[in-house]
Amino acid sequence: MGDLYHCIGGTLLSFGVLSFCSGVIAFFPVFSYKPWFIGWSVRIAAPLWNGVLAIFVGVCVLVANRERSRRSMWEVSYTFAILTTMCSPVQFALAIASLLIGPYCYYAFAGAVGSAYVGYAVQFPFPYGTFPDICQDPQFYQWYHFALQLLDIISGIILFGFSLCFVIILTLRLHQAGNLNKPMRVW
Repeated sequence: MGDLYHCIGGTLLSFGVLSFCSGVIAFFPVFSYKPWFIGWSVRIAAPLWNGVLAIFVGVCVLVANRERSRRSMWEVSYTFAILTTMCSPVQFALAIASLLIGPYCYYAFAGAVGSAYVGYAVQFPFPYGTFPDICQDPQFYQWYHFALQLLDIISGIILFGFSLCFVIILTLRLHQAGNLNKPMRVW
């Protein structure tokens, strides 16, 4: 049973780091030295916060598995695993929607001087071929957007599956033993 918790904790930790890095990378400009490409949106916030939750759960599971005497670590990991289970479908749904909509091409009157406040006023949808001269986005931004959203979809599915598995195991342990700290007896 210890190997199962080690596998769950390690997987949640590694994919939480991937999800967090995906949100951080999506925040900063890509392939460009221009600061007006920095942006904040729900597509960026969902992997950031879900990644932080998964990292926290993974660390708590690994520490609780190593120190079986600490009841509070199992309870904390159980609580945050429930939160990760609830946030992962949101990350998955936002990544699917963002992938289907595609990146926006931002046109800025103020892009040449770098003030960039007007840069988000006019948005053109994904087909960059329609308006090749009007787009201010960096080159290959479509593929960058596609790769990040694909990473968010995969990490959302894996985080949901492993955190749900952990929640189910601890819920069964709680119902059978009456305590999260006691190991579960099968027969």
